[in-house]
Amino acid sequence: MWRKVKGTLVVEAKDLKKAERGIQEAAQIIRRGGLVAFPTETVYGLGASAFSGSAVERIFRAKGRPGDNPLIVHIAEEKDLKELAAQRPPLVSLLVEKFWPGPLTLVLPRGPRVPPEVTAGLDTVAVRMPRHPVALALIRAAGLPIAAPSANRSGRPSPTTAEHVLEDLAGRIQMLLDGGPCPVGLESTVLDLTHEVPLLLRPGGVTLEQLQETLGEVHLLDPHSYKKGEAPPSPGLKYRHYAPRAPMYMVEGEPSRVVKEIKKICRENHLKGRRVGLLVTEENRSQFRADAVEVLGLRRSPEEMAARLFDSLRRLDASGVDLILAETVEETGIGLALMNRLRKAASGRTIKAR
Repeated sequence: MWRKVKGTLVVEAKDLKKAERGIQEAAQIIRRGGLVAFPTETVYGLGASAFSGSAVERIFRAKGRPGDNPLIVHIAEEKDLKELAAQRPPLVSLLVEKFWPGPLTLVLPRGPRVPPEVTAGLDTVAVRMPRHPVALALIRAAGLPIAAPSANRSGRPSPTTAEHVLEDLAGRIQMLLDGGPCPVGLESTVLDLTHEVPLLLRPGGVTLEQLQETLGEVHLLDPHSYKKGEAPPSPGLKYRHYAPRAPMYMVEGEPSRVVKEIKKICRENHLKGRRVGLLVTEENRSQFRADAVEVLGLRRSPEEMAARLFDSLRRLDASGVDLILAETVEETGIGLALMNRLRKAASGRTIKAR
């Protein structure tokens, strides 16, 4: 099924065989220098030819994205690394074998074919092979690597459904391939292999524990370690990201005290006539009364919580609340990535439960 929304052509792509004609049309748009939003296992990406600086500039304009924020290049075959990376560090083969296709981005020395618009002028390039049949089919049909950040307006919660993409970009892009909800729901892990010890720039669907089990020592980036005025070494570091419209606060502390603190803040704000939205776990849902409550899932199922995060933030936006309070989770496994996104969404604002 094909439809148009504000000039953007939307193609139903949940069935890969039925979507073949739409994918071929999308590939032609990419080759002509246009923009196509497409599903991956992490979030929806906004794609353009990675070999065209002018096409990549269109991504930045459509998103309202700062030009010093580098993009990730998506490939469908391991051999395509040769066109993108000037060198292949020894650990690449091990990581590719274990985690590709999948939510792991590798930062490598930039090859000469990659235009500076993709890398924000850095001498490195970020590359991954997505684990989604529509994404892989599009890249193969285009016959070239596709540069693609998340398909949202810059700073907004990342899109995990086609409707999220249309909320932000309808009329700004030529085509959207609707592949249904993204199963992981958080952006990919970004691992820099240009250091003596691999450096985790952004946690994501491949966990720190998985990387340590495979590689041994892995360092975590201090997000404030790069100098002011420099391009950040990875997407998601320098600018406000994943943010709902209402101010958001994380409430940290012992779980029973967190519940008590959230209740207190809700009462105080209701007395002032302010609407409060909550982002909570299934275990504590029954203890809260608020104007809007989004349940991420069970604490023992952090993958489920991660997959629901961005959709929940957009739902809270739609509810028109004046304030959002969020529970925190343990920073192990994908919980590290989940807390990374929560901190970004809250712009670091934290309330300590007393």
